[in-house]
Amino acid sequence: MVPMGTALCAGVGVDAQELVGGVQAAGELGLSRSEFARAVQLGIVRAGPPGAGGSARYARAELDRVRADGGPPDALRDRLETAAGAEAAAAVLGVGPSRFTRLARCGHLVPVGYRINRYRAVVWLYLAAELREFAAREPGMLRGAAPAADRELMEARADLRPRRWRGRHVGLLLRRTADPWERAAVLASVLPEDEVREAVPDPAERTVLTALAPPPPYGHPQAPAAVAVAAALLKAGPRDEIDWYRCGLGSAMAEVRGQSNSTGERGPT
Repeated sequence: MVPMGTALCAGVGVDAQELVGGVQAAGELGLSRSEFARAVQLGIVRAGPPGAGGSARYARAELDRVRADGGPPDALRDRLETAAGAEAAAAVLGVGPSRFTRLARCGHLVPVGYRINRYRAVVWLYLAAELREFAAREPGMLRGAAPAADRELMEARADLRPRRWRGRHVGLLLRRTADPWERAAVLASVLPEDEVREAVPDPAERTVLTALAPPPPYGHPQAPAAVAVAAALLKAGPRDEIDWYRCGLGSAMAEVRGQSNSTGERGPT
């Protein structure tokens, strides 16, 4: 089994001499720690086999590939640049903060991450490159009256940012692995516990899913008060969203059980 978040470069034999830690990998790519973490999150940089204690390691061949694909020296950093909060993101988009907030709450702009500030409020992060692409693609959304669908959402006080972020986060995690157990664990991790118990009644299977659950995303707070706020972002909320992930979990567990029946073993292979 290849652990979550691990992908070997095709056709490359990786040995201990060709692997470096995250700090060194970030330095060689000219990235800060947060930029490098974002690059790994987005699948731009793929981790290699973990080192002792499970620490992430990166193949030199992978770093060479990223450099070769990155274009000019600052191009990679431009792809990873983020805007934190409505004011900064609105400035990138070239609109006022209130219009930006409406566009984000109505689901037109998808956050790439979050922070919890000192007031325990969620500060959403957006990729600056995506904001610029949206501005070029949808200039009509940057001026004039809001469309009817947006007005209905705002009247209902809807906020699609957490849901859209979860969808993006889960999608990125699923693309990192083809292992059925790990894929099931990703889907289970976004569901409330009672939903997982109903969808996976076997306690032994749930134990495996818990063991394989992905860690919180980079930037997840450590302070208990902030953790309580951020934890809510990791779980599906609306009924239709919960049903979507439950359906996916059911399909993943059917594949898991088929694999277990064929191998006679429970757990990842």
